Amino acid sequence: MIVAPSTRDLEILAGKLTQWMAARMPEASDLRLTEFSYPKGAGQSHETILFDAEWREGGAARAQGFVVRIKPSSFTVFPDNLFDEQYQLMKVLSDGDYVRVAKPLWFEADADLLGAPFFVMEKVKGRVPVSVPPYAKTGWLSEATPAQRRHLWEGAVRQLAAIQLVPLDKVQFLAGSGDAREGLAQEWDKYTRFVDWVKDDPRAEILEAGRQRLLSLWPKNQPEGLVWGDARIGNMMFDENFDVVAVMDWEQPSLGGALQDLAWFCTLSEIMHGKNSPIGAPLEGMGTREETIALWEEITGKSAADLAWYEEFTQLKMACTGVRMDGMRGTQMSSAESLKVRLKV
Repeated sequence: MIVAPSTRDLEILAGKLTQWMAARMPEASDLRLTEFSYPKGAGQSHETILFDAEWREGGAARAQGFVVRIKPSSFTVFPDNLFDEQYQLMKVLSDGDYVRVAKPLWFEADADLLGAPFFVMEKVKGRVPVSVPPYAKTGWLSEATPAQRRHLWEGAVRQLAAIQLVPLDKVQFLAGSGDAREGLAQEWDKYTRFVDWVKDDPRAEILEAGRQRLLSLWPKNQPEGLVWGDARIGNMMFDENFDVVAVMDWEQPSLGGALQDLAWFCTLSEIMHGKNSPIGAPLEGMGTREETIALWEEITGKSAADLAWYEEFTQLKMACTGVRMDGMRGTQMSSAESLKVRLKV
C-alpha cells in the first residue's frame, strides 16, 4: 500500500531528474534512470521515490540505486520546516560514520524543477518493518524466528544509542531560538508551539491540559543529546541477516536531549510489538522495555532516570501529530475521550 502524502507522474519525474543528475555527474555518459516507485507501507509525511540508474564512466558500465526525497508543501505534518537540516544532519552522520544512514549526495534548494526543494541519496538494499500492515501481524518480521528478532532488536537499540555518541559540536545547526536553543527546553518549545498550531481543533483543549500536566511534573534528569525525532524500528532498514543497514526519516531532529528518542522508541515498541501490539501480546524475541533501557544506558553511559515522564511527553507528541493529520485528512482517528485517557487528564 502506498501511503505517501501525494504522488506524481513518474515518467515526467524521470525526464526531469535525468537532466538534473547528468549535470551533477560530469564523468557519466548515457545516463538512464528507471524503476521509479513509491515505497510500500512507509513514507507518510514526505514524498519519497525510489529509482535506479545506469551509466558509463571511465569506459565501464555503472549502476546504482537512488532515492529522491521531496520537501512537503501542502501536506505539512509538523510546524517546523527542518528539511535543510535533515539533509545536513544525514551528511554529518554519514561522513563521520556515527550512525548507519543512506549516503546523501545532492541537495537542490530551487523549487522550480519538482515544485519543491529535494535531495537525492543512495538507495540502501534491505527490508523495513512497515506499519501498514503492522509488522507484528504479517510480513517478514512476524515470520522470523525469535532468535532472528532478538538479533534485530539488539542491533536497533545499538543504533539508537549510537545517536547519543554523536559530538554535539558537529550539529549545532539544529539549535533552536531564544531561550530554547537546546536540551529539553528546545523540544518542549516545539510542542508548545505545536499545541498552539492546532488550536482550532476541538480537541486542542485536551492537548493543552496534557501539556500543563507534564509541566507540573517537570523531570530532574535532562541529559543532553541529539534527537532523531521518530525513533522506531519501523524507521530502520535491515538486511537478510537482520542487521541494521540504515536509520531513516530524520525530518524532525533537534538538540532536545538524549531521553527523547529512548522514550519514543520504548513507547512505539509497546504499541507495535509489545503487550499492546496488534497480536495482543509481545512479539517473541523482541527485547522488553527494561532490556532496552539497560542496553541503551550501557552504551551511552547516560541515565534513563525519569524516562516515564518522557514517555508521557511522547504520548503528547503523538497526540499532536494525530490531531494535525486528522485535520489534513478530514478524519478523527482519536476521540476526545480516548485522548483524555491517553494524556491522563
